[in-house]
Amino acid sequence: MRKILVTIVLLFALMPLMAQSDVPTANYRVVPLPQQIITTKGAPFVLNARTPIVVAAGNDDLLRHAEFLRDYLEQTAGLRLEITTNKRARNAICLQLNSKMQGSEAYRIGITAKGIVAESATTAGLFYAIQTLRKAMPQGCFTAVSMPAAAISDAPRFSYRGMHLDCARHFFSIDFVKRYIDLLALHNMNTFHWHLSDDQGWRIEIMRYPRLTEVGSVRAHTVVGRNAGIFDETPYGGYYTQQEARDIVSYAAQRHITVIPEIDMPGHMLALLAAYPELGCTGGPYAVEPTWGVFDDILCAGNDRVFTVVGDILDELIDIFPSKYIHIGGDEAPKKRWEQCPRCQQRIRDEHITARDGLSAEMKLQGYFTNRVEQHVLSRGRTIIGWDEIMEGDINASATIMSWRGTEGGLRAAEQGHDVIMVPTSHCYFDYSQEGDHWNRTFTIGGDVTLQKIYSLEPAPKTLPAEVRSHIIGTQANLWSEYVVCEQMAEYQVLPRMAALAEVQWMQPEQKEFADFYSRLQPLMLRYEALGYHPCHAAFK
Repeated sequence: MRKILVTIVLLFALMPLMAQSDVPTANYRVVPLPQQIITTKGAPFVLNARTPIVVAAGNDDLLRHAEFLRDYLEQTAGLRLEITTNKRARNAICLQLNSKMQGSEAYRIGITAKGIVAESATTAGLFYAIQTLRKAMPQGCFTAVSMPAAAISDAPRFSYRGMHLDCARHFFSIDFVKRYIDLLALHNMNTFHWHLSDDQGWRIEIMRYPRLTEVGSVRAHTVVGRNAGIFDETPYGGYYTQQEARDIVSYAAQRHITVIPEIDMPGHMLALLAAYPELGCTGGPYAVEPTWGVFDDILCAGNDRVFTVVGDILDELIDIFPSKYIHIGGDEAPKKRWEQCPRCQQRIRDEHITARDGLSAEMKLQGYFTNRVEQHVLSRGRTIIGWDEIMEGDINASATIMSWRGTEGGLRAAEQGHDVIMVPTSHCYFDYSQEGDHWNRTFTIGGDVTLQKIYSLEPAPKTLPAEVRSHIIGTQANLWSEYVVCEQMAEYQVLPRMAALAEVQWMQPEQKEFADFYSRLQPLMLRYEALGYHPCHAAFK
């Protein structure tokens, strides 16, 4: 009997230790990896359902961020915490602003046995601290999580960290656009580039020009395969109302993500020309394009009515989207129609535009077009972004250049004083295949952009002069949707490649090491699936 009692006593004494051994441990080596993680002495903090989240009273913004953290922790570890403004609460996670900290997106996290303190000069920085805490959690449903004592200091390398989504070739629902924005938040990205028009469809409501959505948002059918000459004979369309676009802007802003709209011009405009044929050089007839590619019919640069319509469209966009930048495209605009158009040729004479520097007068005419559009945007207090082709036309230094045909054009633009965003096809086109030897699993546009290729991108080499490097403000990846026909395919194409891009955007180059990233990617893959996304496992394996 005495032996039985001793055994029972020992079991009760060991129960806390046994329970402790079952508590999973957080791992702060997340994606993107924080700049500095210092393990400190002392016992870990044990996070459980009794842990409160503490914020200052009367600050609705902080309260919203506390709600993000609460929801993320419940989603990830199955722990739903209480939010309180009681500063005396013990064993708590405290979210607080610290005006003395440097860097608008920098943050610090201190973890001791007594609690966790996350601080930043701004709520944006706090949001990234919350993302780190979220990703540090083990994935599952737990009664407690052990948080090792540590001091984390972090800040991003680039101010512009973006992802693009083409909703013109194939249309994506509002719910999916929000899920896509949630992915940006998970990867510490702060810019959503929303491609809203192309030859194959116009996707944003413009009140002054209702035919843009009545006519321009629907194509009669869609080509099968790679322009095989056969069609599905099914009308295809869709567009976002202005109220839906405002909802997306608000949803993104709460997650510290800016939405930049793109209306591509003067090329890629067949959807507009189908609705308003008088704006083309020939007068049409035009149709919303059912195939993929680059087409000769573009806006007429000799027609003043074009600039009136473009200005009206941009005014409505500017009213919807509060972003500093408005993207006006400028890529892949053939000059065949301008060469044959009497009004365009008259514009060339009137504006004394001449061929030079190996570029034709018609190529220089695009510079006139872009500068005129830019002046309108500047008059509304905004700045344009254009693809690197706009550099061929004597563009003002105030224009920001998105360099997609390699990085060389971006480097030249930076040397000339333009701000530059690097998006080279070789590293940043996520419509390209990512599957290596498994390239035949899915039908994509082609190319080969692997995880390792993305990770190797260096947007601003230290060999460049400091002044040039200062103009390279960031990088993004593009998801064009010719062959991305559904939402699961979109997720498959961007995941896990967004993780590699996130480290290029966030981390200093000397910190990056692909093998280490690869090991840290494994728990993130589990998180993708727990959130219901569809990552490409072939890319990871």
